[in-house]
Amino acid sequence: MKVTVVWATASVQDLVDVELPSGSSVGQAVDRSGLVRQHGLDPARLGIAVFGRRTARDAALAEGDRIELTRPLAVDPKAARIARARTGPLPKPLHRAKHRPK
Repeated sequence: MKVTVVWATASVQDLVDVELPSGSSVGQAVDRSGLVRQHGLDPARLGIAVFGRRTARDAALAEGDRIELTRPLAVDPKAARIARARTGPLPKPLHRAKHRPK
């Protein structure tokens, strides 16, 4: 079976096609891709997703799956929302005159 393993940041987009036997796991695909070693990633801090949905290393793969390596969040989304709420509402956009055909 053929799957794709992806590591993407603002400056790097690396996709590796990996050929594995049927019944292989997500972790086996990640290991075979070599992306962790190539980019010096810490496997203990990486998250793994298949088509954007978090999954475990021992999850089974299907033909054509896209495995995404994810890094830890820099800021907790809930804490960021609370901080934004404390600063007050966002300013309203300036009123624009509607264009009226002549």
